[in-house]
Amino acid sequence: MAVDEAFMGTDLQVEKPHPARIYDYWLGGKDNYAPDRAAAEHAIKTSPDIPTAARENRGFLQRAVRMCAGAGIRQFIDVGAGLPTQGNVHEIAQGVAPESRVVYVDNDPIVLAHGRALLADNRSTTVITADIRDPKRLLDEPTLLQLIDYTEPVAVLLVAVLHFVDDFQAAAAVEAVRERIAPGSYVVLSHSTHEGYPEKAAEVAKTWKDTNSGIRLRGHADVEAFFEGLDLLDPGVVHVPMWRPEGPTDHATRWMYAGVGRKP
Repeated sequence: MAVDEAFMGTDLQVEKPHPARIYDYWLGGKDNYAPDRAAAEHAIKTSPDIPTAARENRGFLQRAVRMCAGAGIRQFIDVGAGLPTQGNVHEIAQGVAPESRVVYVDNDPIVLAHGRALLADNRSTTVITADIRDPKRLLDEPTLLQLIDYTEPVAVLLVAVLHFVDDFQAAAAVEAVRERIAPGSYVVLSHSTHEGYPEKAAEVAKTWKDTNSGIRLRGHADVEAFFEGLDLLDPGVVHVPMWRPEGPTDHATRWMYAGVGRKP
């Protein structure tokens, strides 16, 4: 299926910025529109290292997926997946174990369209439209359940997504995931913070003021609390580039925290 065909009859809501397309712009992608670019440039004007932080977050995702796959996980749910880019979850997981099954989840219909085009020939990977604000419906979505078996360990990726929902919704989402997954499962999480650059944080947060979500910058203790009931893996909750780095971290940013927990 061509991407243009997938778009037919879909309300793409391109008149205002969307977090997935803002992120795509920072990563150097082309699947974004003028409102997305304007919002993204606002953040860059305030703090030019924002695109670096986006790439660091992507690197964390890739390292964590590789770790989970190496630990024997063969099914992955990527919530708030965003638009396809290099080093996608299914490419990494299936590179380690070809039988790995991956479900991408996002609330932007453009992500669904691009995902369908990218994954047309991949029967072990799919993409669905759902919203973290309704986690039980998301986790039991019929298309997702065609690939995911909750009686087996699964890795649930909540990478740069919980900061788009309020405190109650974020806590409810994590609780729903923790209750649904089997022992031996992993929760992979990253989250934007105001603590690294408090003098810039409020202005950068305006990047998302015209989206349908806004953003909530949370502190280290808040992010660590999301891992309650899970065994937090070393090195704990740290700035994204410092989570098991594979290269130099001399110029690491401090815009996001990250961690990985395992259900005992």
